[in-house]
Amino acid sequence: MQRHSPSSPLLTLPGAVPGEGVDEGVAAHYGDLFREQRSLADGTGVVDLSHRGVITVTGDDRLSWLHLLLTQHVSDLPPGQATEALVLSANGHIEHALYLVDDGTTTWAHVEPGTQETLLAYLESMKFFYRVEAADRTADFAVVHLPAGSIAPVPDGAAVRETPYGRDLFLPRGDLEAYAKEHGPAVGLLAYEALRVEQHRPRLGLETDHRTIPHELGWIGSAVHLQKGCYRGQETVARVQNLGKPPRRLVFLHLDGSEVHLPPHGAEIRLAADGPEGRKIGFVTTSVRHHELGPIALALVKRNVPLDAELIAETTAAAQEVVVEP
Repeated sequence: MQRHSPSSPLLTLPGAVPGEGVDEGVAAHYGDLFREQRSLADGTGVVDLSHRGVITVTGDDRLSWLHLLLTQHVSDLPPGQATEALVLSANGHIEHALYLVDDGTTTWAHVEPGTQETLLAYLESMKFFYRVEAADRTADFAVVHLPAGSIAPVPDGAAVRETPYGRDLFLPRGDLEAYAKEHGPAVGLLAYEALRVEQHRPRLGLETDHRTIPHELGWIGSAVHLQKGCYRGQETVARVQNLGKPPRRLVFLHLDGSEVHLPPHGAEIRLAADGPEGRKIGFVTTSVRHHELGPIALALVKRNVPLDAELIAETTAAAQEVVVEP
């Protein structure tokens, strides 16, 4: 069984409601979901991502070694430049997603909660003669997110990933509570997820299943470099890119706002014209309530679903927007 990070001290803050499932250990919200979303959208607040796994790689060969294993071009990654990368199976299916930055001596990555041990085991199995050391630092470091526009400072010495969506900080776990208290308000994960869905950003384990390939989620470019050398699963990536189309595509859904309940992860999607008993054409991956857009979701549907087709997620009407072109 994989080890998860300890529960966050921010769960003791007033109004904190714990997350569930893979996101247990941090707060889903602190009592006011829409206020927390507006805080992030305005560039204020601190999101506790301390349940995520933290992996570091040190050694002179770290970038050239990772370049052989990952889908992203990282052999010449400049210090401080954030990137994303995947680990694929031999058949090109997504196994891990890494959110990376190198500080000049160490490559830092945060990964989905509970996946760090299997990722580390894979990295260890591929060391061979390379001068590298990979380590699970989840017990020592906590990830926190500052939204785009935040003026909260980065502590001296902290590794930071600067992205268009904000900054991810790797803080010593013992500093998490004091940092959030000084630079809050603390914002729950549901608010962070609502903005992620709005931004059409996929998440491993939610937008993926055992047969997902990068093209289906729009990860080509952001996490997969098409002009780099060989890596496991590259043949599938190249074949789909050059000769075909992926079987499914990620879509953004506007859900019927009159429904009380959101369709859960895995809720079956059908053509509205066929009704609830029609043929399954996809499934909901993440559904959220957004402070401006109302109920929205990401979903995977068959590639040949018409772009203008009205859909239903279980019994909830849904209008689609294209994320990945068919």
